[in-house]
Amino acid sequence: MKASYKPVPLAESNLFNVVLQENKKEFDYPWHYHNEYELTYIPAGQGIRYVGNSVENYVSDDFVLLGSNLPHCWIDETGSEQRPPNAIVIYLKEQFWDEIWMQSHEFTGIRNLLQLASRGIKFNKTVAKRLKAKCLDLPDLPPLQRLVQLLQILDELSVSSEYSFLCEHGFSYEPNGHSSDRINTINKYISTHYREKITLDDIAAQVYMSPKYFSRFFSKVMKKPFSEFLNEYRISKACKLLIDTDKPISDICYDSGFESIPFFYRQFKKFKGCQPKVYRLNYRKAL
Repeated sequence: MKASYKPVPLAESNLFNVVLQENKKEFDYPWHYHNEYELTYIPAGQGIRYVGNSVENYVSDDFVLLGSNLPHCWIDETGSEQRPPNAIVIYLKEQFWDEIWMQSHEFTGIRNLLQLASRGIKFNKTVAKRLKAKCLDLPDLPPLQRLVQLLQILDELSVSSEYSFLCEHGFSYEPNGHSSDRINTINKYISTHYREKITLDDIAAQVYMSPKYFSRFFSKVMKKPFSEFLNEYRISKACKLLIDTDKPISDICYDSGFESIPFFYRQFKKFKGCQPKVYRLNYRKAL
């Protein structure tokens, strides 16, 4: 269940690279990792974000910092009638961290920020909106101004307390040369069949493993049982229905793949810290 290695596009700078992703194929890159740190800002869109053993919805103004070799992917679900997905993606190369100037006292905050990025950091929407213009301007700036503005962005992020971690303590991923598409096969199967009953036999068969071996292997790699991962995915789908529709909560329970309303409520409270009705009301109040 290994992520694919993704080579980062070449750029003139030895320190970092700024890429504007404007099409779905480039945006929906399969679950992957790379040596570079990655700062991704999504001005508009919605879908599912996988980072390490985390699976969450994302919406407009999604702003995430990822550490080196942390597996991830974003799956766009905006819809063909709306604008295609787009993102500003900043890759911080290994030299960025290793340069002598980055080890100086002035960059203590940024160094601490990059160390925390091993768990994946999601910054709140208020932070994203505050830095939106600076992120969107980056691709068009001359090289030196681009570096200065990137440092300003990282400095503001380093002093912010408005963030949350995406991965649980203890998650780590050790890439090797035998990468495979197993995790993408699993994600694809879940995205197609999450409304149905998915047994351990079903999912293990997709990656040609015995149920016992798959269960042990998945828990070792993802630091959580497959059943928990599946419920987390289904809750993310329920959140989308709560936001996008006026459907009764009982309908949303079954539409997102749960077979029992009490179990659905327990899982929702576990992953979101509140009941579905409160989640919907809080979202609408925020709007």
